[in-house]
Amino acid sequence: MKHSIFALLLLLLAACNTAPRNAKHANKTPEIYPDYIGVTIPASIAPMNFDFAGECDRIDVVITGSKGGRLHSGGKRLNINIDKWHALTERNKGGRLTFEVSIRRGATWTQYKPFDMFVSSDDLGEWGLTYRRIAPGYEVFGRMGIYQRDLSTFKETAIIENTLPPGACFNCHTSNRTDPEQITFHVRGEHGATFIRHDGKDEILQAVNDSIGGSLVYPYWHPSGRWTAYSTNTTRQGFHAIRSERIEVFDQASDVLIFDPETHTILRDTIVGTKSHYETYPVFSPDGKTLYFCSSTAEPIPARYQEIKYNICRIAFDPATGQLTGAVDTIFNARAIGKSAIHPRPSYDGRYLMFTLADYGCFPIWHKEADNWLLDLQTLQAAALTEANSGDTDSWHNWSGNSRWFVFTSRRGDGLYTRLYLCHIDGGKASKPFLLPQKSPKAFYNNMLYSYNTPDFTARPVALDKRRTSKAISKAERVATKVKNMNTK
Repeated sequence: MKHSIFALLLLLLAACNTAPRNAKHANKTPEIYPDYIGVTIPASIAPMNFDFAGECDRIDVVITGSKGGRLHSGGKRLNINIDKWHALTERNKGGRLTFEVSIRRGATWTQYKPFDMFVSSDDLGEWGLTYRRIAPGYEVFGRMGIYQRDLSTFKETAIIENTLPPGACFNCHTSNRTDPEQITFHVRGEHGATFIRHDGKDEILQAVNDSIGGSLVYPYWHPSGRWTAYSTNTTRQGFHAIRSERIEVFDQASDVLIFDPETHTILRDTIVGTKSHYETYPVFSPDGKTLYFCSSTAEPIPARYQEIKYNICRIAFDPATGQLTGAVDTIFNARAIGKSAIHPRPSYDGRYLMFTLADYGCFPIWHKEADNWLLDLQTLQAAALTEANSGDTDSWHNWSGNSRWFVFTSRRGDGLYTRLYLCHIDGGKASKPFLLPQKSPKAFYNNMLYSYNTPDFTARPVALDKRRTSKAISKAERVATKVKNMNTK
């Protein structure tokens, strides 16, 4: 009994010795990584652990909620208890959390000015994220795949990887309004295919249809699940000799197509498959009655690659027949301002359309000037998402199902690797975005030699038997597709 009491006293004394004593007060907020100062977060997000940017022996953090609650954590690094964190964030929805940070160097403690994080009253409404992770190479790649992450914890799992089948490249994955029961992705390489999950069954489609001259990429689901829109692209890449950009990816041909998963029929309409223009990145409106896409005049490649500038267009869509009707309407003329607008993504409430604006081309992921913009679909006025953009590449983005959050990729960290950032949006105004939380952020991102791209939210974990699916992709059997010409004018 005496030994137990003595051990407990030693533990209490050790704990007391780690707390700030006679701390010096710094008249500034701490420099932390990631920079989470002033961000807006959902209550369900994983603990927002951060590291002190400089050298320190210990860190001590007290978190106080404006609506009540207090949490104390510290040690050699910050490791906030998940359950206590979620109890605090849930209690303070619509309020703020105040962080008091102290660090110790040697025997000296320094206490910094407190800072806030704001807990939104808007739920995230999603289980997590899906994304591709790939080394930022050019011609060859090693291990890569499509992964998913539980946003309330730090758990990441692989949906499918290229360890089997070897050499495959998985890309262009998307689900229907974050529903993992309707999902599709493309497979490039020797075992090329298009995977699609529809009406409770998984199918491996023939990747290339000779009648359309290419494969089905850049997919987007019709909200009914009855159709998917794809484009078929002849894509090439090249390298800059003296420009700051490292690589250029461009299309030499592209058309927009509608696919019927029930009959495996590709509906081809010449109104969105012209010789004079490159049409790409199709997306449906949330009511299913409009198809948005990007269109550029066809220019000689590579001689006039900088003249490839895409506008955002729309055309009426009949959900009963899959027919495109009426004339094409340009709703954002990027060419008129010397720019290129790509990757359109409408918010699921139908109010906005987010897109990436770059100087030229269809693949802005290596363009430092690339920024995300927001088009108001009621007024057709567009503006840069200044609060969320940076001085480096900001691109590929997707909305949460309730249209109050979005995820995007950015190279703002080091100019080399794209990382995932989440951002709250209200009335068209974005808050300060925050880097995807990790248990030990500095160690994780310093050691993570992969770029994230094509992120999307998912309402539930994607349940895919990756071994069985990989074996099916490795086999020669494919579901054939057929082409139906809808308009030959």
